[in-house]
Amino acid sequence: MKHFLRVVTQFFVFLYFKCLWRGLKFVVRKFTGRCELQRICYNNKHGARRTLKIESSLRYSKNELLQSALSVHPDKVEKTIDDIMALKHINPDTNPQLGISLQASLLQIVGYRQLVAEVEKLRREPYDCENAEHEQMLMKLWKELRPDTPLSSRISKQWCEIGFQGSDPKTDFRGMGLLGLHNLLYFAEHDKSTALQILHDSLQPKHNEANRPEWEQKNQDKAIGYSFAIVGINITDLAHSLLVSGALKTHLYNVAPEMPSLVYLQQTFCYLMQEFHQFWVEEDPSDIMEFNRVRSKFHRRILRQLKNPDATLCPHFSASDLHLVNL
Repeated sequence: MKHFLRVVTQFFVFLYFKCLWRGLKFVVRKFTGRCELQRICYNNKHGARRTLKIESSLRYSKNELLQSALSVHPDKVEKTIDDIMALKHINPDTNPQLGISLQASLLQIVGYRQLVAEVEKLRREPYDCENAEHEQMLMKLWKELRPDTPLSSRISKQWCEIGFQGSDPKTDFRGMGLLGLHNLLYFAEHDKSTALQILHDSLQPKHNEANRPEWEQKNQDKAIGYSFAIVGINITDLAHSLLVSGALKTHLYNVAPEMPSLVYLQQTFCYLMQEFHQFWVEEDPSDIMEFNRVRSKFHRRILRQLKNPDATLCPHFSASDLHLVNL
């Protein structure tokens, strides 16, 4: 019965988009004198509300030019906009703002696609201890997080002090490749005070000293202890999944004026690290074995935030450092 109802529902959705919706668009265009793209641009402010609707309109269009606009090279965006205006019989002289709005949204759309490709390339590139650039980044991460403590040697148990699992961090980057290292280093460099505070907190064990007053035990018993670097790599995986699934479009379309670049994802990572740390403290798990439960709950909370078309996931440091222009 459930399968039958699902099939019937899918049929009516198909019927709506193929017939009723197209007919409705035709009537609205005749009534308003504007095509769907014009209505979207004029009725929605710049950001996710506008760009998501434009993206959907282009994707489900019957016209090949409109469909292919989603995958054009950024250098071809301006010409593509001219072609769309000609196809829709829109005079650019009497509708100058339309071309500007379409171009900004289309740059966001193709930029997001390029960002996914760039991030995937970093994720698939393994850490190579023979690569001088990789080693330099890793050493810089140590200096940023442990500025007053020299590293005794490249292979050292000291790496555990910043949250790696063993004496050689390269093994911990397997899942996220260089993307994990890039994110950790960005966090340590661009929001150093917060990164150092979270690292300090993560090293604090739970206290269960019987001679403490009950109220003080409760205050001290918030479970902080976790491995900073390992959690950072795990949060990188979370940010990556949000990006690839498309859930992060809401945020990026709201903060990137045109093409979102890697730095926007790194800023998102900073936000997620700060928010996850606070969430971990509030959840007060009994030990690190509850990490997956807490992470899954945190992931669901972020997804709920991103369902709001006006959502932005912004780190708590100076916006002037972020180049965010559409908050």
